[in-house]
Amino acid sequence: MGDVLIVLVTVPSPPIAARIATALVKERLAACVNAVPGVRSIYAWQGKVCDDRELLLVIKTTVARYPALEARVMALHPHKVPEVIALRVKRGSEAYLKWVQETVE
Repeated sequence: MGDVLIVLVTVPSPPIAARIATALVKERLAACVNAVPGVRSIYAWQGKVCDDRELLLVIKTTVARYPALEARVMALHPHKVPEVIALRVKRGSEAYLKWVQETVE
């Protein structure tokens, strides 16, 4: 189970979310991507406080596929410094986690 990651990426619009999610799944870098609308991001950037509406991509992948996934997100994302955060899955449905591993490898 320790080989599965959840990767969080915020994106500015539905078309960008669809473009990144589709590429990741087609290229077998992710087994599944959920695009969650309605995220409000308040953050510091270049000396200002920004307040933006975004979508959150919840990406399921593995430790082995993460470097290629991160590189692909960086290539497709319009922001200079996009949020890309990976969280290791400690527990979950054994069948689901096995599916994630089999789908991306």
